[in-house]
Amino acid sequence: MKDPRVQVFRSAVEGLVESLEALIRLSRWTDADPKPAPLVASASKLLDRLGAADRLSAAKFHGTATDVGKVSAICAVLKRLDGAYVTYRQQAESRSNGPQGTADAIAALETELAATVADSAVWR
Repeated sequence: MKDPRVQVFRSAVEGLVESLEALIRLSRWTDADPKPAPLVASASKLLDRLGAADRLSAAKFHGTATDVGKVSAICAVLKRLDGAYVTYRQQAESRSNGPQGTADAIAALETELAATVADSAVWR
């Protein structure tokens, strides 16, 4: 029997990926066009989703060996995305990097996100 709690972990990754993708898209948005409400809404949930990911990945999961393995892999993904976001914020906020530093930070976050999505077989 599949443990429904595993889906909670998967949903956390999917939500975090969605919010990070929205953040990336909005960072490249020009002021000439209004920002789409769904992107803004998704990006606004980022901190809540990061908090949920942190709590989930810190908790001890008990279940079948198969489910524990899946959840462990999902938690590694959550930590990877959290770390990528922290690195992005540090680079983007560093005054010594200038405007190019922000662009580089977004590019690095996008690369990490793409790698995570490419490995989605681990968490889907």
